[in-house]
Amino acid sequence: MSTPAAVRRVAVVVNTGSRRGAAALEQATAALRSAGLGEVSTHPVRDGATLAATLDRVVAEAPDLLVVGGGDGTVGCAAGRVAGTAVTLGVLPLGTANDFARTLEIPSDVPGAVAALVAGRVVDVDLGRVDGRAFLNVASVGLSVAVTERLTPALKRRLGPAAYPVATLGAYRHHRPFAARLEFPDGDHEPVELDDLLQVAVGNGRHYGGGNAVSPSASIDDHLLDVYAIERGRLRDHVSIARFLKDGSFVEHERVHHLTTRRVRLRTDPVLGVNLDGEVVATTPALFEVERNAVHVVVPPTSRAAVLDGRRAGEAS
Repeated sequence: MSTPAAVRRVAVVVNTGSRRGAAALEQATAALRSAGLGEVSTHPVRDGATLAATLDRVVAEAPDLLVVGGGDGTVGCAAGRVAGTAVTLGVLPLGTANDFARTLEIPSDVPGAVAALVAGRVVDVDLGRVDGRAFLNVASVGLSVAVTERLTPALKRRLGPAAYPVATLGAYRHHRPFAARLEFPDGDHEPVELDDLLQVAVGNGRHYGGGNAVSPSASIDDHLLDVYAIERGRLRDHVSIARFLKDGSFVEHERVHHLTTRRVRLRTDPVLGVNLDGEVVATTPALFEVERNAVHVVVPPTSRAAVLDGRRAGEAS
């Protein structure tokens, strides 16, 4: 799909349980039909339990464009299913953080997001995987898992993006440090042993946690994972680190270990849950990998994301 004219069939899957999903479905569908992007079918999802089955069914029908409305977890679930296929992904950012949309500079309002789908361009982005499970932004262990557990739907509806710092403060107060070993199957780094940790994160995209940056150089199409580990330290250390979360320069702090790789195996003591874009669906030990140029996605014509966009699978070199 290089131009809107190439689209004949559009499937719209919206998580109507997301923060703005129910109200956005009708608005987005009407706008897409009015734009003349082809035959538009709608597939509302009432809860997370039916999301995977709905996406499997829709992707099997091979639409030209799959428009997914919901938060990062919903969009990541869809990305894992269209990866390596000819189906192009479109995004309606209807969640609380919308970090994937932020990375790609997709507007957060429904009319703006639909306008980007109509006039945008298609780029290829990388996909992260944890033991085969897909993630777009960041997969992590430690503090982030406790934050996710505190980010209840009620809290997100009540506070919106402000729910993240509130949940983080509560999780920090009850955090228990852990030890980790990072192993690199490709031999690009020596194994790393770390103790007394607050968090270990593996980033595929640029943004996470409602607008924080993984690192100053992180990109969703650089074919690399950004790995960082934060030592527990003192409260003033964490305050200092928090000041630089937005631009990613916190990775330069003396209590933060940062490197890039294509594959890393993480072992922890004790065994910990792994948070993938807001969903705790794996445990350590786990293998983190990057799948290069895996997903075709529509971005606005002015988007500065995916500047390293590579050839799609099957194209001549």
